[in-house]
Amino acid sequence: MKIKFFLMFFAGFILYLLLTASVLLFYKDDPAQMTWQDRENFNAKLISGYNLADHPTQDEITGRLGGPDITEAVELNGKVYQLFYYRTHRKLPDGITTEDECTALFFKERQLIAKGEEAIIQYQQQTAHAGS
Repeated sequence: MKIKFFLMFFAGFILYLLLTASVLLFYKDDPAQMTWQDRENFNAKLISGYNLADHPTQDEITGRLGGPDITEAVELNGKVYQLFYYRTHRKLPDGITTEDECTALFFKERQLIAKGEEAIIQYQQQTAHAGS
């Protein structure tokens, strides 16, 4: 009787572990369904994990993070430069997302080339060239 109980307990425990592992490994977070606090944390975590040496593409990033909160773009010599802002920290509880509440991602021809403050600096340099 004890052996049968332990076998059932063990089988149930293994099933629990398999279900938990499958949810953790295969369930993708959906930013559109998150609260704003969860989305900020999600954005910050994913953005900090992006390695420029891996050459992530714009499609990969938007596929994971969803659409940006703020976008800017410029075309220069036939090349498209885009600056995406994803909110990663709230400063004022006013319901408005501003650039200073976001982390920037800079794309050249849909390839991530900078993030954070460096992304803003590089985009501003390209914008200055487009205006001249």
